[in-house]
Amino acid sequence: MLSQSIRFLAFGIGALIFIGGLAAIGAGGSNAGGGVLAVAIAAAIMVAAVLQRPRYRSGAAERNHEVPGPGGGESGYIEPRFVPTSEVFTDPASRRLMRVFVDPRTGERRYRAEG
Repeated sequence: MLSQSIRFLAFGIGALIFIGGLAAIGAGGSNAGGGVLAVAIAAAIMVAAVLQRPRYRSGAAERNHEVPGPGGGESGYIEPRFVPTSEVFTDPASRRLMRVFVDPRTGERRYRAEG
């Protein structure tokens, strides 16, 4: 789970590598092969920085910039359509006991720390 500032930093570094790769491709010669590799790696870094989100968080919680709950799960109100399941696990990073909630109609899941 990366903080937003680290995600911005990773994207910026990826953008710089991408531009350097394009420059190497434009220069041609023996640098063009390395430039293609640099562009591919940079693109992967930038895509990963954009798509990465903290674990156990819904897309809605991320879009609304909600504060993560204990263990990195949901905080605050969970809609009534989500019902608790018997699935409980220990988050390896925080050592918190996490309960899984599911929307029976869609299968969408939410995670919340127990206790």
